[in-house]
Amino acid sequence: MMLLHGEQYVEIYRPLPTSANLSIEPTIVDIQDKGKGAVVVSAYTARDEGGSPVCYSESSVFIRGLGGFGGQSLAPPVNRAAAATAPNNPPRRAPDLTVQEKTSENQAALYRLSGDYNPLHIDPAMSAMGGFKMPILHGLCTFGIAGKHVWQTVADRDFGAIKSIKARFSTPVYPGETLETQFWIDHKDPKKVVFQVRVVERDALAITNAAVELRRPAKMQAGSRL
Repeated sequence: MMLLHGEQYVEIYRPLPTSANLSIEPTIVDIQDKGKGAVVVSAYTARDEGGSPVCYSESSVFIRGLGGFGGQSLAPPVNRAAAATAPNNPPRRAPDLTVQEKTSENQAALYRLSGDYNPLHIDPAMSAMGGFKMPILHGLCTFGIAGKHVWQTVADRDFGAIKSIKARFSTPVYPGETLETQFWIDHKDPKKVVFQVRVVERDALAITNAAVELRRPAKMQAGSRL
């Protein structure tokens, strides 16, 4: 068996405190049979000591070798936010803003310090079993870099401006590669910005079907490089 991160959605209800004791409520949203594997969608609500929700996240993972059971889970239905399942296809025009950033060759080893010890990201033998030429970068690390680009550009470096962010991990990233985040502002709703992340060296899309919801209209800057 091998676990691969498929999608991630995060919604922030109010500014995150710099220090707090939070409790996490996990919920299984869905389990889908994909034949050679299964997709498991989990949801997590973080609450403060008074019980008030602080943020919410959904994580979809593909687990190779667990498929073939013939259906979905019997988990009770969950009212998912529209932004968590939106297709977020970019318009057929040039991006309104493009940002590039090169990752470091030890990026995956550094990200392991967050507590994600999946050997796929550090052990060459494990990555080879998955068909990868070397250990790949964590999907959430790529997600974090894209989130930083969102904060630095369309959110005008204002953490409070970000309401939610969603992404699909389409192609693995190898540590040391250059990531290019491309943004398209929604002309009908300037508080929504669709984006995707391209691996420059391989011209491959690492993140697709992605978008950020803002609490105010996006502020676009001229194309830039980090």
